[in-house]
Amino acid sequence: MTLAHYFTLGRILLSPIFVLLYLYHTNMGISGILFPSLLVFVVLLSELSDVIDGFVARKKNQVTDLGKLIDPMADSIFHLSVFLTFTQGLVDLPLVLVLVFFYRDSIISTLRTVCALRGVALAARLSGKIKAVLQGVVVFFILLLMIPYYMGYLSIAHFRLLSFYSVLICALYTVYTGFEYIIVNRSFIKRALVK
Repeated sequence: MTLAHYFTLGRILLSPIFVLLYLYHTNMGISGILFPSLLVFVVLLSELSDVIDGFVARKKNQVTDLGKLIDPMADSIFHLSVFLTFTQGLVDLPLVLVLVFFYRDSIISTLRTVCALRGVALAARLSGKIKAVLQGVVVFFILLLMIPYYMGYLSIAHFRLLSFYSVLICALYTVYTGFEYIIVNRSFIKRALVK
């Protein structure tokens, strides 16, 4: 375990914190603008830990095969937790839209794990990193939209419409990254499966 790995694991542990805050904020006595502000803080911690773990790994020359596997997995776990949570309550995203993220990440993670077990490490692609950044931006966008909603400047209908279309754009790009990943790595995947 390297320092970068601890930052990655910390990102995974932030996932249930976001879920609990979103689903049970009223039970905790959190309401109004404080609610989205706390959620933004948790997401900011997660995104910062993603930047820091990559920086630390490169700076300390601790880029490992384990890190190559668990870093994108941590991104997936956090972002999937957030988008699945958004199918409930205020945001009310359609579950079928969020399942796009789940299926893409499940297929790619399974391929990477099988390849790793066969001695072939598949590194993350730039398109996958852009996907993670785009997902983070969309999450921030939705959380920031909550502020004018709670202040009475944005109707629930407009809030949900803007949230839906921003996630739809992200989902379409996510599908593209899945196909691109498989096509670019097809020779490595084939070699690992033949073994």
